Amino acid sequence: MTLQMEKVAGSASKATGGTFAALRVPNFRLFLGGQIVSLCGTWMQTIALGWLVLSLGASGTALGLVTAAQFLPVLFFGPYGGLLADRTDRRRLLICTQVGSGLAALALGILDLTGTAQLWMVGVAAALIGLCNAIDNPARQSFVQEMVGPEHLPNAVTLNSVAINAARIVGPAIAGVVIVLAGTAGCFLINAASFGAVLFALHRMDISALYDHPPIHRAPGQLRAGFAYVRRTPALRVPLVMMVMIGTLSYEFQVVLPLLARETFGGTAATYSLMTSAMGAGAVVGGLLVARRRRIGPRALSLTAMTFGVILLLAAAAPTLPLEIATMVLLGATSVAFISTGNATVQLSADPAMRGRVMALWSVAFLGTTPVGGPIAGWVAQAFGARAGLLLAAGAAIGAALYAFGSLRATAVKGMAVKGMAVKGMAVKGMAVKGTAMKGTRPDPGRLSPIRPRVPPRRG
Repeated sequence: MTLQMEKVAGSASKATGGTFAALRVPNFRLFLGGQIVSLCGTWMQTIALGWLVLSLGASGTALGLVTAAQFLPVLFFGPYGGLLADRTDRRRLLICTQVGSGLAALALGILDLTGTAQLWMVGVAAALIGLCNAIDNPARQSFVQEMVGPEHLPNAVTLNSVAINAARIVGPAIAGVVIVLAGTAGCFLINAASFGAVLFALHRMDISALYDHPPIHRAPGQLRAGFAYVRRTPALRVPLVMMVMIGTLSYEFQVVLPLLARETFGGTAATYSLMTSAMGAGAVVGGLLVARRRRIGPRALSLTAMTFGVILLLAAAAPTLPLEIATMVLLGATSVAFISTGNATVQLSADPAMRGRVMALWSVAFLGTTPVGGPIAGWVAQAFGARAGLLLAAGAAIGAALYAFGSLRATAVKGMAVKGMAVKGMAVKGMAVKGTAMKGTRPDPGRLSPIRPRVPPRRG
């Protein structure tokens, strides 16, 4: 393990204040409150979007393609969004992204409400939401450290994940009721209004209490510099590669779970909402445990990924709906543990001047890979059954854990070899110095000895 990996793994232990330490920061408390309201609306929209696509007569593959359209901008423009976050005031940038996301949700609601929604229109609206997310994600994740500082960052990241998953409980539950009473259009319109809570929080913040974030100046090659920085930093490279693998094939729940609810268990939108809420409940409990434990670093991340993969195998094998719901609780707990541990590891490993670009790559690995994994997961679930989609997810998570274990072992062996060479070099150097000293005392015919004996002064 490199020195940087050890530093990151041990940095979380310096945080104090318990499970809710970051909530003592007024700006973060205000921001998290707005996030919870907005995230409930976002989860309502997630449920409504998947069900709207299926109600338009689309297949599982088409659902995967619409999901891909929502995340495709993150894949292509995510790194530029991170560069923009490094160059500008992140708070003002977040205000712009909230307005854009709200307008896109409003457009979806109007299309659905008027009965003019078609599959291609839904895909375009999803792509506009994804474009806002490509800028919003790196700015929002980097902004957390500006609010709480490095000391409380792991706790703040985990509490933010808890908020996301608490919203996963409330949002789908509300969505199930709204869809029955007002249709999917009601979910889109409520989500559009929910962005006002984040805008209110950002407006009311005490700007003087934020940690300094000096924007970098525009210069050529800054995007390439971000990629090169990640490539030569193991504490960043290992978590990002793991997230690419898991984000591509394991986190495609919005594609697999609707099919699991409808095709495997013969359920409705309420069944899908129940599964999502169960994952959210597990994620809240798991997130609180992670917030208190505060163990981060590549080794902790690899263990979490392995556990995540094993729980996915159990979910794929659950024979009845009650057992599936129980497994979803465990799945939510391990899911949030992996995301929180990885996010905090990457943020604390990144140089402040690179943090926006690094977090953009994290967002690309997590969300931007969906355009690749969404259609694959949808096709596998449609062709071989939804359980096969969960098996695919499990294989990716276990594979990522094995990659991390191998990388850590290779890094440790390399570090021992370098240390051994350094010790050997010091020994050889010591022998050379000793040989030189011995050579200096040996008589050398033809010239005076370099070491002359000291002659005592003569007495008068």
